[in-house]
Amino acid sequence: MEARVAACVGCHGLAGRGVENVYFPRLAGKPAGYLYNQLVAFRDGRRKYVPMNYLLAYLPDSYLYKMAEYFAAQNPPPLVVAGPAPEAQLVREGQRIVTGGVPARRIPACATCHGGDLAGREPGIPGLLGLRADYVSAQLGAWRYGVRTALAPDCMQVIASSLTEPEVAAVAAYLSSLPVTNARPAKGGPVALPMPCGSQAQPK
Repeated sequence: MEARVAACVGCHGLAGRGVENVYFPRLAGKPAGYLYNQLVAFRDGRRKYVPMNYLLAYLPDSYLYKMAEYFAAQNPPPLVVAGPAPEAQLVREGQRIVTGGVPARRIPACATCHGGDLAGREPGIPGLLGLRADYVSAQLGAWRYGVRTALAPDCMQVIASSLTEPEVAAVAAYLSSLPVTNARPAKGGPVALPMPCGSQAQPK
């Protein structure tokens, strides 16, 4: 398996730990279903990043799922994600949205799906810790404008497109301000999500 994922190390670090001060996210410990869905999305062009599209172009589903299981099982010590300190008011606004949502516009709190500790939820919802503000902002923007799509029903597209640009900046600022941990995602179970979400379907 180490040979299979050797091409991942340069950007995502050994065992998917992440690389200090670099844009690319940590893979270790994220739910296998989530990682598998992303690998398939890159392979099939629903997520667009040329190096990933190229690396995965001809890999079958079974191969990708084994890669996902490998990274999901890893638990290396987390790296501290360094960056400029976000503005305090922006962080407070982001905390309000992440923990409470925007009820007036029926936007659920991030914590509702991603867990109270934001460590994710099996089988397909990732943790949000250890992400740089520019990465969070870019991914929410990609969903807002249809550059990134997930399995239907695409709940993140609905949520991201409902946020204003200042709200996206606030969420990104708050998430990037949180301490990095290697908390594991919550086990799947009878948890009612605020809306149907295709990413929580069990991979075939």
